[in-house]
Order: sequence, then C-alpha cells, then structure tokens
Amino acid sequence: MSLANPRWGAPRIHGELLKLGMEVSQATVAKYMVRHRKPPSQTWRTFLKNHMKDSVSADFFVVPTIAFRILFVFVILGHDRRRPIHFAVTENPAAEWTARQLLEAFPWDSTPRYLLRDRDGSYGEKFQETTRWLGIREVLTAPHSPWQNPYVERLIGSIRRECLDHVVVVNESSLRRILKSYFEYYDHTRTHLALDKDAPIPRSVQAPESGRVVELIQVGGLHHRYERRAA
Repeated sequence: MSLANPRWGAPRIHGELLKLGMEVSQATVAKYMVRHRKPPSQTWRTFLKNHMKDSVSADFFVVPTIAFRILFVFVILGHDRRRPIHFAVTENPAAEWTARQLLEAFPWDSTPRYLLRDRDGSYGEKFQETTRWLGIREVLTAPHSPWQNPYVERLIGSIRRECLDHVVVVNESSLRRILKSYFEYYDHTRTHLALDKDAPIPRSVQAPESGRVVELIQVGGLHHRYERRAA
C-alpha cells in the first residue's frame, strides 16, 4: 500500500487498514512504511501531459541565408494538437519584437495558461511583462536543457530535416514564404504518431469508393498530399 501510494502518510494508510479490519497501531504502520529517498513529485513528462491542453511552448532557431546573413525564427507551438500557432522571422530579435509576437499569437481571450520556454536573452523584461498582462504563467527550462522543451524542439528538427535542409534561403521574405508553405502542409497534411497518425487539423478518412487516389504537390515538391477524387 505504501509503494502504490507514495504520497500517503502513516495516518492515511492506518485508516485504510482499519477499514479492512486490520487492527494495527499507527506507530507500527509508520515503522514498516517504505522510505522514499526524496519527496515524491511529478516528473517533467507528467507535468507536460497533465497540462497539455493549457500549454504552449516557444523557441528561437537560426537560419543562414545565401548571403551568410543570420535570420532568427520565433515559433510558438500548441501542445494539445502539436499545431504551430504562430511564427515570425527577424534579423534582430529584440525583447520588444518578441513581446509583440506574443500579442499577435494570442488575440482576445485565446491565451494559454502556461508558456514553456528557455532562458534566452531575447525574452527580456518586456516579454515577461506581456505574459503577466495576458495572464500567462511562464515555465522556464533549466539552463542548457533543451530536452525539457521537447515538443517545440521536435518541431524545429522536423522543419530543418523536411524543409530547410533542402532549400536555399535568399532573404527574410523568402524564408517567410517557405515556412508558410511548410506550416500549411504541417497543419493540414502531415500525420503524427502522437495524434494516432492524424494531422494537427484532423483529416477525414476517405473510403475507397470516393474515387481514385491523386497526388497533390506541396512545399514546392518536397512533400505530397494524397486524396481520393471522383473520376
């Protein structure tokens, strides 16, 4: 009973035993309880799972252009459906710019409860003021611990492997156009194991009698969507 319920103390376990007709003193229960090395607490994975619908994560990644300029991409990902909520591109990610992106991402009453991010200097005082004004609680990862922000890190990895590693970025507008095309594919077409092989915006299943299978080019030919169309 102590192993199965690590948060239970001796009084609670003693009470359960009394309900089972076992006459034993509370001191005896305390004597034989399992001693945990540290106070039990939920793991980081459990926290993310428990607050999936109320959480988003944000991160930056860099993209070099053909002229060797460095562009910064800011992306916000919704945890519930793994859907990119907002992205923006800049050459100078100042704190005011980052705070403005947060306002654009969550207009009116669409703000999440938690925002998970790292300790990058681009999140300055202005960004923190904006999150407080919107009623968002910031959850900071430990220094040099990208694994604590796994969903957005996986998204960035997918963007690189499936898109940016295969194209040449000319300038900011070029990168925005490429990312917009990729996110369109990501939202409506790309299936995810975590979503039972569905897309972030659910795709309906098409029966064989719906017609023949056609191939639709997406992201400039890097990816394709397959649908059934009536002959």
